[in-house]
Amino acid sequence: MSSLRKASKAAAGGRAHKERSQPGFRSRFGLLEKHKDYVLRAKDFHKKEQNLQKLREKAANRNPDEFYFKMVNSQTVKGVHREGSGAKVYTEEELKLLRSQDVGYLVSKAQSELKKVERLRSAVLPVSANANKHVFFVEDGDEVEGTRERVVSRPAEPLQVPRVRKKVAKEMQERTEKAAKLKDMASAVDLQRQLSGKGRKRKVRPNELENPSDLPVYKWKIERKK
Repeated sequence: MSSLRKASKAAAGGRAHKERSQPGFRSRFGLLEKHKDYVLRAKDFHKKEQNLQKLREKAANRNPDEFYFKMVNSQTVKGVHREGSGAKVYTEEELKLLRSQDVGYLVSKAQSELKKVERLRSAVLPVSANANKHVFFVEDGDEVEGTRERVVSRPAEPLQVPRVRKKVAKEMQERTEKAAKLKDMASAVDLQRQLSGKGRKRKVRPNELENPSDLPVYKWKIERKK
């Protein structure tokens, strides 16, 4: 009956009980922690504790000869783990050397493409008429007459003139364009290598050039060598 009486009072707008707040002398600690807050905090604490235990076991059982590049690229600063950029800082001389190697590689690739184009062009050229001629070696006049009869009686073979297929022509065009692009890239890299060097220079205006081009042209000031 008492429970029914309390329920009827609450339904009728009875007194609403409030949770205890933080006392005034403890207000510096913020809001008073309730049981549900403690449960969440305890779960988070035990979860982190389990993760740390797994990491300790993994570190204890690791292979001493194991190596991966993250060991070198990452570091710990004031107890905080930070990922390194991993990018090596090159000096100006090293950059010049790398650019010169890039130029040599691009030029060699362009020459390789041009050689492939030449091989394709020679493969589709028509066979020359002189390729079907036969040479006969004779010792006297009788053999000469017999040789003439054999040559005249022999039916003429048609010349084998292969037609240029669309596939081969397309491949030749693509390789030619690729070689031209590689040469342009090599010129651009070589220009960057030269610009990184010493000496005063200026960009030449298009009206000063006899043969204007899309690539920028620079002119270096002549300096006296000591």
